[in-house]
Amino acid sequence: QVLLVASGGGLVQPGGSLRLSCRASGFTFTSTYLSWYRRTPGQVREWVATINADGSTTYAASVKGRFTISRDNAEDTIYLQMNSLNPEDTGVYICYAPDSGRNYWGQGTQVTVST
Repeated sequence: QVLLVASGGGLVQPGGSLRLSCRASGFTFTSTYLSWYRRTPGQVREWVATINADGSTTYAASVKGRFTISRDNAEDTIYLQMNSLNPEDTGVYICYAPDSGRNYWGQGTQVTVST
């Protein structure tokens, strides 16, 4: 059974930082890419960042230079370091992984950027 468990969300003021984690299980973590998406208050799902099996990364233009995705293969975990947060970053952050031709989504963790 594939599980993706995200954590680390919360309420932060504009300009602040948060670090999200997503612990994976049930598939060969080291052989695939993983991504972070977010669901905005308007219920739009946006791609945020991807980390490939070789560690290379790509980012959405809206977060490039502020967010960093990383992975720890020993812990089967990916991270999203988010700096210089602004209210437009508010949403439910969800991790995603493909495996054996199927798509798997975690339950998400809420990030709220507000004064």
